[in-house]
Amino acid sequence: MTSPIDSLRADFESALGAATSVAAVKTVRDDFLGRKQGRLTALLKAVGSAPAEERRALGAGANALKQEMEAALDAREADLAAAAPPPGAVDVTLPGRVPVVGRRHPLTVVRERVEDIFAGMGYQIIDGPELEDDWHNFEALNMPPEHPARDMQDTLYLTSPLPAAGSRLATLLRTHTSGMQIRYMEQHPPPVRVIAPGRVYRRDDIDATHTPMFTQIEGLVVDEGISLGDLKGTLNTFAERFFAPGIGTRFRPSFFPYTEPSAELDVQCQGCNGAGCALCKHTGWIELLGCGMVHPAVFEAVGYDADRYTGFAFGVGIERLALRLYGIDDIRMFYENDMRFLRQVEP
Repeated sequence: MTSPIDSLRADFESALGAATSVAAVKTVRDDFLGRKQGRLTALLKAVGSAPAEERRALGAGANALKQEMEAALDAREADLAAAAPPPGAVDVTLPGRVPVVGRRHPLTVVRERVEDIFAGMGYQIIDGPELEDDWHNFEALNMPPEHPARDMQDTLYLTSPLPAAGSRLATLLRTHTSGMQIRYMEQHPPPVRVIAPGRVYRRDDIDATHTPMFTQIEGLVVDEGISLGDLKGTLNTFAERFFAPGIGTRFRPSFFPYTEPSAELDVQCQGCNGAGCALCKHTGWIELLGCGMVHPAVFEAVGYDADRYTGFAFGVGIERLALRLYGIDDIRMFYENDMRFLRQVEP
């Protein structure tokens, strides 16, 4: 009959031969030589209860088998470790992985779309500092220190106490990119046709429609004979190219200190095609941007002849356009870096 030692040796050799990794060898070691559940360990514990005439031979054979097992396990583990690839190596036999392809952020896509539309109409794209001074951000735009429109801006000042009115030291985060209109007109005579995109900052609480930082595009046209009709024609063309041909628009009277007359441009609600829904508060219209004819006081601040030149200006938030274009109702989704959301927004 096959002795318990020969049977255990055969099982061990079979298990070790099937082990093809260092981890598998460790499993075989635990199975046969483990202190609590090892099969050879159990045999060694049973030697004491064997008949006296068998005890000596069984104990010697079990101890010899233990040494054989340990030597065989160490050799097999060393061979497998030597044949294993180094840490971090690429296994060229594995199937390839499709790399994750990045994409532009929806706000970047919308900004470039707006820039392309106005560049196609002959506008120059300009940029400027986000740290602004009181003169360019307020006073040159017909907002003296006592003007109530300053309170509407919710300004983030960088100095304390507040800077003197008309200061040309960078003491605040710009509340709009209109200051770039002033900077450009100070350096360039008419005619002017520019847009100024960029980040702006307000002391707003974060909610579905407000963030402390957002992106605006301001537009400015100055020349002889510029009229309100030019403004309406330009913005109607922009709305049709950005949204869809034939989209309805309307202009409502409004107030901005740097334009007179001033207006708000509304576009037909795309959610209900003007019939009225929750998105447009059942009016059929969505507010899009502010605009108007440049106030003569602004021309005087930059040295333009207000009797000779006229112009129009407009400002639109990129986030507002993106909300309308993609049918999104929460501005915070643009800033949460949730890949599930970003993958759903078509570029």
